[in-house]
Amino acid sequence: MQIEEKPPFDTPYEWIGGEEKVQQLVTRFYDLMDLEPGYKELRAAHGSTLDDARQKLFWFLCGWLGGPDHYQDRFGHPRLRMRHMPFSIGIQERDQWVACMDQAMAETGVPEALRTRLKASFMNTADWMRNRGV
Repeated sequence: MQIEEKPPFDTPYEWIGGEEKVQQLVTRFYDLMDLEPGYKELRAAHGSTLDDARQKLFWFLCGWLGGPDHYQDRFGHPRLRMRHMPFSIGIQERDQWVACMDQAMAETGVPEALRTRLKASFMNTADWMRNRGV
């Protein structure tokens, strides 16, 4: 029987380094989406500007990681699936979102153990958000 090691912090928000590090992660994520050809379908799904998405993901991730509930304070419950229904999300978009976030986590220095945990959680959430089969 393997015993899982306790994380070094009470919340992923603390472990990642707080609000400043979450902002760095979100900034890098959307910069990569704009720069990397491998994320072109994901980028196309976001429309002409990423400004609103950048801000909302930052607010959401702060609370989702265990920090301040900026998103819920402004908009109420995230209702992720409902809010993403207008967008066509298939396997390719899901995989590109997770790959882009994983690359952003690596490039912003998210600790490897936390990155592994978050990548699995992001994949579960992204898969749940799919609204088309392919």
